[in-house]
Amino acid sequence: MPITQRTRIAAGITLAAGLVLAAPLAASAHVTVTPDAPVAGGYDVLTFAFGHGCDGSPTTALRIDMPDGLDSVTPTIAPGWAIDVERDASNGLVTQVTYTADEPVADDRRATIELGVKYAEDAEETLAFPVEQVCVDGATSWSEIAADGEDPHALDHPAPTVALGEAASTGHGASASHAHDASASDETAESSEEAAEPAADPLPVALGAGGLVAGVAALVVSLLAWRRARR
Repeated sequence: MPITQRTRIAAGITLAAGLVLAAPLAASAHVTVTPDAPVAGGYDVLTFAFGHGCDGSPTTALRIDMPDGLDSVTPTIAPGWAIDVERDASNGLVTQVTYTADEPVADDRRATIELGVKYAEDAEETLAFPVEQVCVDGATSWSEIAADGEDPHALDHPAPTVALGEAASTGHGASASHAHDASASDETAESSEEAAEPAADPLPVALGAGGLVAGVAALVVSLLAWRRARR
């Protein structure tokens, strides 16, 4: 095989390997959010994570904007981070939470922070949490939101998002259903207990009957003996 052709093949293999390695690195070079129980009307814990700085510069803070659709936000205390909370003056709802690192987080280190939240019953199906990643040199705004039909993975700086499920049904109907289920469970348990009860042991009954017959026979023999004695 000519040297030139072998060189081209080797270069192609090297480029392909580079693309394979670069793909997961590019995908991980975001600020992400991972929910625990994303259901409208329910409580959840959101974990925000990053594993990079701003073009190599260490991270000093994460500034997270809260979307509409949250009834409450409670930042979780994290060792090595100071917390600042901003609220809406009209309703007291949290609008922004800033975590500031005691020491800048190096570009090759991963860090996480958590927020406890309660979703509103009428929250949108998808909630975006724009994040400003502040670094020693510069900052990165993770705030891009995909338009309808647009691939969010194609965005350079996508905002972390949470997709919500439907709110669980509540009210008297649910309570009645629960009571019915509980009653049915009790009946099933009683039936099981009855089925589990052992059958009566026939031996004591047989012994009792045998004793009665023996007693009657003894009485008859005694009466006959008494009558012979009188004769």
